[in-house]
Amino acid sequence: MKPTKPLSLETEIVHGTHTVHTTSLDLVAPIHMTATYKFRSADHGAGIFDGTDEGFVYTRIGNPTVAQLQEKMAVLEGGEAAIATSSGMSAIAAVGLSLAKPGDNLVSSTTVYGGTFSLFNHHFRDLSIESRFIPPSDCCTAGQIEALIDEKTRFLYLETPANPTVDILDIRLWASVAQKKGIPLVVDNTFASPYLQRPLELGAEIVVHSATKYLGGHGDIIGGVIVGSAAMMDHIRQDYAHHYGPSMSPFNAWLFLRGIKTLALRMERHCDSALKIARWLEAHPKVDRVYYPGLDSHPGHAAAKAQMREFGGMIAFEVKGGLAAGKTIMNAVSLCILAVSLGDCETLIQHPASMTHAAYTAEERRAAGIGEGLIRLSVGLEDPDDIIADLEGALDLV
Repeated sequence: MKPTKPLSLETEIVHGTHTVHTTSLDLVAPIHMTATYKFRSADHGAGIFDGTDEGFVYTRIGNPTVAQLQEKMAVLEGGEAAIATSSGMSAIAAVGLSLAKPGDNLVSSTTVYGGTFSLFNHHFRDLSIESRFIPPSDCCTAGQIEALIDEKTRFLYLETPANPTVDILDIRLWASVAQKKGIPLVVDNTFASPYLQRPLELGAEIVVHSATKYLGGHGDIIGGVIVGSAAMMDHIRQDYAHHYGPSMSPFNAWLFLRGIKTLALRMERHCDSALKIARWLEAHPKVDRVYYPGLDSHPGHAAAKAQMREFGGMIAFEVKGGLAAGKTIMNAVSLCILAVSLGDCETLIQHPASMTHAAYTAEERRAAGIGEGLIRLSVGLEDPDDIIADLEGALDLV
């Protein structure tokens, strides 16, 4: 029996789907580890292929466990449908290459994940798709965004909070421009997760995730998710996903379904700890600047309050002494783990300029606000006082 009234987001995170692809009444969704599926008859197979009958054909195209994750993500993001992919980058590539063709262009915020920047700025260029970047400082007016749009612009793209500077971009503003121009707005919601931010409700047409991060939450799986209208998801499937094959495995889908059940609890802890640590860093005499949207000093604080439930688990900060001081800290910490990625139970620390954003040139990093001494911290689930003690010991060496 389905619920008689709408459920809260916290409850949907635990439940979130009403379709069960099994006859054995499993509490936990089973893993359907099969490459292909039986047909009851030739007519049954033909009906599934032409869409008149429901069913599965081949796991690259569809799988019951993956379908359950897709249904859940559509519910959590407030979309009609979703596509689960093998990685966050495969999700972004699927969106971009299904919307833009040779001769087209896209408009993106400058500060995005390094892999996304490389895809747009280098690989798309090789396919004769132009990427036009607008620095975060210039994103304050619709006119400045519109100036980069022409008849060949196929979509707008942004990350908020942005990787690695934790910049906050106004989703409603970008959505108003996209709607005026009749093109989709694509929002990477990885840093926030649907628990903290729901871009579709703010006017975006497509949401993408590196599900590897907060959705999985435990640093042990790779995957991506795309969410939007049923028509748009069908277009991306038919135009790209079915034939290029960026499919998520059934086992990874099952692990994501398991990880998502604790999303609300984990995000609350990440957010509470990050705010405490950000306030401590801001008061430290050896720290030049802290970038965390929960601080009043953050230029995007008001925008974050308007579009986010809380402020996330990601912090960026610059220490006095630049790159050398930053390396000292990263080499001195013992609890914080020197590693890329984010959203894990463990606190991760890294240097964007030489690691995740090395694809940017020095000039491009300056334009994106990525300083040579910038440190990115993904706050984990440990006691925040222990994380602070670890950072304090490292800062003492600067």
